[in-house]
Amino acid sequence: MTCFLTLTPNPALDIATSTAQVEPTHKLRCGPVQRYPGGGGINVARVLHRLGADVQARALVGGPAGAQLATLLQHEGVPCLLHPIAGDTRENLSVLETSTGREFRFVLPGPTFEAAQAPALREALLPTADLITARAGAHEPRWIIASGSLPPGMPHDFYAQLARTAVQQGAQLALDTSGAPLAAALEVGVALVKPSQRELRDLLQQPLNTVQECAAAALALVRQGAAGTVALSMGEQGAVLAHHEGVWHAPALNVPAATGTTGAGDCFLAALIWALERGDAPPAALRWGVAAGAAALLSPGTELAQPDDIRRLHAQVPMPQAVAPTC
Repeated sequence: MTCFLTLTPNPALDIATSTAQVEPTHKLRCGPVQRYPGGGGINVARVLHRLGADVQARALVGGPAGAQLATLLQHEGVPCLLHPIAGDTRENLSVLETSTGREFRFVLPGPTFEAAQAPALREALLPTADLITARAGAHEPRWIIASGSLPPGMPHDFYAQLARTAVQQGAQLALDTSGAPLAAALEVGVALVKPSQRELRDLLQQPLNTVQECAAAALALVRQGAAGTVALSMGEQGAVLAHHEGVWHAPALNVPAATGTTGAGDCFLAALIWALERGDAPPAALRWGVAAGAAALLSPGTELAQPDDIRRLHAQVPMPQAVAPTC
């Protein structure tokens, strides 16, 4: 049985390079180019695969960039089911400014879809339970992880519709997105949501500057039934995890982001869910998430965290402390 199924409606071919200084007008001479398969769900699947999990990645791909993305996934050995589309898979560019250590990320929108295509595309990513069980030897996944932005033209409630389908299949849906798609899905309810501090601030229109404020907001979502678990990444302030059993905070590890921070959130989410699925208590799972997010900073571009680094850094993450959120 596939334990984890990741869904990526808007994958990308991630291109990473570096230059001494980013400035307008002038030609910027860049260093070597690295290419990686990208998009939230794709990255989560890559890390889960490295951790030895039973995972399958599903995505919508098209054009030369989509073909290269498929080849890169094949080279990594990640099981995947890629649905062909008429449009071209997007390309994203991250540039590391070596003189300052700053990272510049250029994220393209992706192919445009007609709203009428949404049901067919949703079916391509996540077949109904009846179709899954009709296939010989097929079983519903235990976790469905939907991650990343939606391409232009796709209805903002696309993830909300996936949430309803996941419930019908008896699977737990983990969601990592932002804006209107996030708000619509939380109205339906998900098993786990992983916003960043900025994404949750934008969603709730609250300052959310302190750990206590973030903990209160995350716990409120749990109590409202919007999410069973809220995993909130807070950059240099670490991460907060809210669950019906309580709220915990883990500090960030002092790992310099010498090669950029791209993919750190995806690594955090992958290791967190991996630990929860194997039976770790929420605060223990949070330690694995923080370790994986930190491990991502050691790799260039979206090469993502390596298992040995995750395990080594896990030993350095202190046990998360319970937080008494402000009312």
